Amino acid sequence: MSKLVQRALFTSLLTAGTVLSAAPAATADAVPKCDRGEFCAWPKENYAGTPVRLTLETANPGECVSLGGVVAKSLANRLTKDVTVYQGTTCSTEAEFTTYPRAGTFVPDAPFVVKAIQIWE
Repeated sequence: MSKLVQRALFTSLLTAGTVLSAAPAATADAVPKCDRGEFCAWPKENYAGTPVRLTLETANPGECVSLGGVVAKSLANRLTKDVTVYQGTTCSTEAEFTTYPRAGTFVPDAPFVVKAIQIWE
């Protein structure tokens, strides 16, 4: 929905006397959290479940890093480096793989299950 349509809808609701309220706290807590400088991988689509969090302290650039048995179905790259995700645990290019750009790539439904990553220099 465009900002213009949202603004028009908001204005018409106010004109009609409808009271708008903020979302409940439980809804706000459901938003996925992946901090700047982290790569996060969730075991379910739409950032559900407990994520695996990797940083440059826990994953060396250039090395294949397994997600420790987690099969990720959604992910976020908030690192300052590009990240390649792999379907196989050994970062083999014989299976599916793709690279996501640094600093804010969010993938709510990965095109394949992710079992390992490689961070680029």
